[in-house]
Amino acid sequence: MNYKSKQDFLDNVHSKFSNEKEFLQAVEEVIGSIWDTVQQSQDYLDGNILDRIITPERVIIFRVPWLDDNGSVHVNLGYRIQFNSAIGPYKGGLRFHPTVNLGVLKFLAFEQIFKNSLTGLNLGGGKGGSDFDPKGKSDNEIMKFCQSFMTELSRHIGHNTDVPAGDIGVGGREIGFMFGQYKRIRNEFTGVLTGKKTDWGGSLIRPEATGYGTVYFVEEMLKTRNESISGKVATISGSGNVAQFACEKLIQLGAKPVTLSDSSGYIYDPEGITSEKLEFVKKLKENSSARISEYAKKYNVDFIEGKTPWEVKCDIALPCATQNELNEDDAKALTENGCFVVAEGANMPSTTEAVEHFIEEKILFGPGKAANAGGVAVSGIEMSQNSTRMPLSSEEVDNLLKGIMTRIHTTCVQYGDKGDFINYVDGANIGGFVRVADSMIDQGIV
Repeated sequence: MNYKSKQDFLDNVHSKFSNEKEFLQAVEEVIGSIWDTVQQSQDYLDGNILDRIITPERVIIFRVPWLDDNGSVHVNLGYRIQFNSAIGPYKGGLRFHPTVNLGVLKFLAFEQIFKNSLTGLNLGGGKGGSDFDPKGKSDNEIMKFCQSFMTELSRHIGHNTDVPAGDIGVGGREIGFMFGQYKRIRNEFTGVLTGKKTDWGGSLIRPEATGYGTVYFVEEMLKTRNESISGKVATISGSGNVAQFACEKLIQLGAKPVTLSDSSGYIYDPEGITSEKLEFVKKLKENSSARISEYAKKYNVDFIEGKTPWEVKCDIALPCATQNELNEDDAKALTENGCFVVAEGANMPSTTEAVEHFIEEKILFGPGKAANAGGVAVSGIEMSQNSTRMPLSSEEVDNLLKGIMTRIHTTCVQYGDKGDFINYVDGANIGGFVRVADSMIDQGIV
């Protein structure tokens, strides 16, 4: 279908998916970057690539019944969005959280297409999960839910078809329960899930990968301005896996992280979060009900309740919590306070208006599909290790991760260099899109 204009296309998308606000936001961002690229290719136009790439190949929704420790029956919804398999099997995490719905998962799966493409690995885009909340549940209840969830999901996945991973609410415990049930049903030990523990097929550096990768991407962005990460002050949102390991890598490279946060507020440690203090955070967050305010009490620093850390003066900002946590006012506060590097450790943590402000100010802004691709990169490395039955050392995986993040940065520069600054949003979107679109053309109308 030929559209008169970009707005004509977006109006059509809105009319189809009006209730899926997160998905619409993601589509608008990508289309804003790739529109001209599509219009310049007769193959893309004749193949109606735009309509095809924003439409999932398959959406699976199913019932997940499970029994709690008191003998009561509960029912949750399970989802798997198998969005695009043009360059490889579907790959993307499973999220267990009460906010999970079709619009959120379609946004995440759509972003995953381009993120996976940027890694250079042969991975398609997918995402899934459930509105189940692991918080407050016993291990036995979580096991029963995971087994019920996998009983249905196992029909639709496989190591050459769809390889889920973890996400919010899905860590090593949940992956273990689901892998065990898959193995039980299918009677096969294959790399069907990533994020496994190392004793049974997991990769070293996988827990660290997203946070480490985000900081490696920051390093590459800084090099374009002949700057070093050493000595820079960094603000971080979140205090979970991504935030912790981004903080760890910043410390290792000589930067000074000064904030962490959770849904209750943020801590500000002007002396800097040290390795010792970070170990306290890691132990603290092993308890899902623990709050980051405990850090403030232990180290006698400020805890700012109910706010995000973007008002704190810094050189580097790493939003590592959740989508749309950083708005236009936050973006203006950051740049007014001298921040000139923002890299998204979370998926779409900056609102559209915030991103527009960063680009207008021509700061170094790394969008999530580029900056936080380290997690899926190491998931791909885990899949390779599963296929060969040959585990790699931490150093080998870390070197591969750094190489992939450098390659992603090179692609972003190739497609996003505007002469006076690098638009990493355009670079990531166009670079990720072209590889997938060309593969779709090669494979015909499927």
